[in-house]
Amino acid sequence: MRLTLLGTGDARQVPVYGCVCVACDQARHDERHRRRPCSALIECGDQRWLIDSGLPDLTERFAPHSFNGIFQTHYHADHAQGLLHLRWGQGLVIPVHGPVDPEGLADLYKHPGILDFSQPFEAFETRQFGPLNVTALPLQHSKPTLGYLLEGEGRRIAYLTDTVGLPPATTQWLQRTPLDVLVLDCSIPPQPQAPRNHNDLTLALQCIDELKPQLAVLTHVGHTLDAWLLERRGELPGDVRVGFDGCVL
Repeated sequence: MRLTLLGTGDARQVPVYGCVCVACDQARHDERHRRRPCSALIECGDQRWLIDSGLPDLTERFAPHSFNGIFQTHYHADHAQGLLHLRWGQGLVIPVHGPVDPEGLADLYKHPGILDFSQPFEAFETRQFGPLNVTALPLQHSKPTLGYLLEGEGRRIAYLTDTVGLPPATTQWLQRTPLDVLVLDCSIPPQPQAPRNHNDLTLALQCIDELKPQLAVLTHVGHTLDAWLLERRGELPGDVRVGFDGCVL
């Protein structure tokens, strides 16, 4: 089983338009430090699924029939805007499994085109796709949002973004069996007050300590966290890494 992080940025992405901080300046001069909309690709046996669809160039990155469908975490624009173009394709149907959200994004439900939204996940529901088992895990965000536990070929990967902390039931579910990899929302550096909608580094490290994965990878990273880390190299625990676009797990 292989998970590729296609994008690791927050809604602003990196570099942020008009920002002259050290992280944004670095990203403008070095493509490796750019962060695009947060998304991933999970591959297991004959299964190939996108996690989120915020990349605006999905139709250029993926040829027709080159992936099985999409696991949508939620319908904020930075995670779903790629669907607005993808839907107008022809000659195929693409299943989009995500949370129950009556609002969705824009007019996608009214004009879905080739997208099939007919089978949303229920909380803690597990579905099998060939050798890949996927469990939908409730998260804490400003819209209905799911994380996903991905199990296959003897590996367990949890992909959890966007969230601020974790619901107790989700934490308990993930503590049942050790995780190989935890990919976790961490948008901002440590804050003096409790963060809203997204983890700061302090809260992310608390979640990691509760779940105790073999490896934790931070995603949904904003430019302020990148800048903070540039000034404090080596301060993360040894089992915690900051993800980057193109990272393969």
